[in-house]
Amino acid sequence: MEEDAGERSSFVAGFIENRAKEVGVAAFDLRSASLHLSQYIETSSSYQNTKTLLQFYEPMVIIVSPNKLAADGMVGVSQLADRVCSSTKKVIMARGCFDDTRGAVLVKGLAAKEPSALGLDSYYKQYYLCLAAAAATIKWIEAEKGVIITNHSLLVTFNGSFDHMNIDSTSVQNLEIIEPMHASLLGTNNKKRSLFHMLKTTRTIGGTRLLRANLLQPLKDIETINTRLDCLDELMSNEQLFFGLSQALRKFPKETDRVLCHFCFKPKRVTNEVLASDNGRRSQIMISSIILLKTALDALPLLSKVLKEAKSCLLGNVYKTICENEKYTSISKRIGEVIDDDVLHTRVPFVARTQQCFAVKAGADGLLDMARRSFCDTSEAIHSLANKYRQDFKLPNLKIPFNNRQGFYFSIPQKDIQGKLPSKFIQVVKHGNNVRCSSLELASLNVRNKSAAKECWLRTALCLEALMDAIREDVSVLTVLSEVLCLLDMMVNSFAHTISTKPVDRYTRARFTCDGPLAIDSGRHPILESIHNDFIPNGIFLSEASNMAIVMGPNMSGKSTYLQQVCLMVILAQIGCYIPARFATLRVVDRIFTRMGTMDSLESNSSTFMTEMKETAFIMQNVSHRSLIVMDELGRATSSSDGLAIAWSCCEHLLALKAYSIFATHMENLSALSTMYPNVKILHFDVDVRNNRMDFKFQLKDGSRHVPHYGLMLAGVAGLPSSVVETAKRITSRITEKEMKRMEVNCRQYEDVQLIYRVAQRLMCLKYSDQDEDSLREALQNLKENYIGGRL
Repeated sequence: MEEDAGERSSFVAGFIENRAKEVGVAAFDLRSASLHLSQYIETSSSYQNTKTLLQFYEPMVIIVSPNKLAADGMVGVSQLADRVCSSTKKVIMARGCFDDTRGAVLVKGLAAKEPSALGLDSYYKQYYLCLAAAAATIKWIEAEKGVIITNHSLLVTFNGSFDHMNIDSTSVQNLEIIEPMHASLLGTNNKKRSLFHMLKTTRTIGGTRLLRANLLQPLKDIETINTRLDCLDELMSNEQLFFGLSQALRKFPKETDRVLCHFCFKPKRVTNEVLASDNGRRSQIMISSIILLKTALDALPLLSKVLKEAKSCLLGNVYKTICENEKYTSISKRIGEVIDDDVLHTRVPFVARTQQCFAVKAGADGLLDMARRSFCDTSEAIHSLANKYRQDFKLPNLKIPFNNRQGFYFSIPQKDIQGKLPSKFIQVVKHGNNVRCSSLELASLNVRNKSAAKECWLRTALCLEALMDAIREDVSVLTVLSEVLCLLDMMVNSFAHTISTKPVDRYTRARFTCDGPLAIDSGRHPILESIHNDFIPNGIFLSEASNMAIVMGPNMSGKSTYLQQVCLMVILAQIGCYIPARFATLRVVDRIFTRMGTMDSLESNSSTFMTEMKETAFIMQNVSHRSLIVMDELGRATSSSDGLAIAWSCCEHLLALKAYSIFATHMENLSALSTMYPNVKILHFDVDVRNNRMDFKFQLKDGSRHVPHYGLMLAGVAGLPSSVVETAKRITSRITEKEMKRMEVNCRQYEDVQLIYRVAQRLMCLKYSDQDEDSLREALQNLKENYIGGRL
């Protein structure tokens, strides 16, 4: 279907909504022949959930129903597509095309898995919108591409986006998951990379796309995550297996996942007239697909040999599913009966064209054999002509390259040309240190050679039709092969490769619990640690008894980096990769919310503060007890009193939930929350002040620390007049004195409650510990003694 989409999107996405703010999405991947269905309720007027899916799929075509006013002043999916994806092709189809009954029938017939496995039998009426979107999407694809989708050939995921961690589009940008916010760092030659670019050492296009999908929608299922981590454990401890798999995966073509779609889509009519009118392009793609599939199947024995001794569950399942499946041998045997044994996949244009012409074994078709002779004769004549020109015009270094657009042409080094080229050479173009040209004789031979190649492709395609139909009978096993190769590529060439390039013991496996703490010891920023060799590690501990951390410190002390670091480590852990830390135990996160950055949104006519409030409102409306919320400087874009009030009230709202929250703030008044709410922890980044200069340690420590006038110090460094700075110091000293007195009163008032809560917090930690019974008894006795002595 897609000739060479590379890493560009190949998704066609259909969207439909109803008055109840429900949105149905059907995203069809033309490259890997998969259909992804989602249905959800929009909880924000800006359609944040739909924006997230648009960023995830990056569709090349968006299919919507005719414009209609959205409910309650919401923008509507059609208008959203115009705003967010203005350069993407938008197709408007009649509402009659969005038929949920037709969609259910299509999905049941085309899915490679049983309908019951998708939940369609029991949830058909509940998820009617995404099925309606599927009907319109499949109808457009079949009409536009002129194909029929093969039964039981599609990989269908139903309601898939909610089986994974949800990261909204704003957070994807803030955390620099796919693209860095700034291309380079000031004062260095190092390019700042995103998490995706750091891990993008995959060798196949399908593996790269799977990596991107995992980073945007990490896993939530602990069993699946641990299965990946067990596989990674084996790869990192068994060097022979790691390098053996790396070598085996190199044998598979880069486009293996793309091969599948050519067997999933069958042209509506295949006759001589249709093939001729298609100028041989479809034939060429079909022949290329057969050769790619043959090369992939030929590589399976080596993969089987490497995986035979693997012990992890994931690799063991791959061996049983792929290497022990006789259907692959059967397909390979069928191909071997038709395709010549010497044919291999190649990227060199002329070699690839020759391979396609000679793909079918000799004697299968008399007309094909005649076309091949003509092709060989003209190819030989072209090289004889080149030899003649070398002798006649004394051009010993004349070469005869080939490309698909021009065919054959002459390439002559500039230094070999004395004066002007003979008049026999035409279409002379300078290209670097060489001159490219042709001649009338070469042009004539090119036409004959191209015509013979085209005839070979047409006759070959007709010979291969029966083979294609036979392969389509087992197309579901090819779907499995494509999935497995993409997963192995990501696990071996991305995760294992990235970890192996780091110093020993720099990355560790995270442990997962259902309701335990988020505890990371000596964590590092996965992107920045490769740029800064002396990166300072910092940890985090959040639990049900202490679910909010307020991080304080001067500007440039490392607060924003720390917030980003925690989120990126959680994402890495939940895609099944090691994380840069000494130790980590995590509670599975279902959504990550971030509130970072300050900028106006001119497109939506929103000031910095309004943008900040819209993002905060989205968080408050969608947060769940398993969410992770990080907020950087909430409320700084408005007046100090209003900003503090908003930040305080947001903290109180989140404290009532079990969600884990990390706030970074300059508002020292916010630290008073810890005197009233025992589940608030105050942290600060250490700074030494000497001679009105700050020495940043980038080390996170418990408690609050008042660094007087750090904002004024930076203002002085920036060049603000000294008289202005001194006046500001006197004003802020008076304000700070009053606040410190008020906090002392709060501390005395809530001291008893704080002591009891600290005991409860220690007990919660012991609940999830792995210590033996004697150690637990000793810890409980120490806790009792410290409580009685008031030493907690």
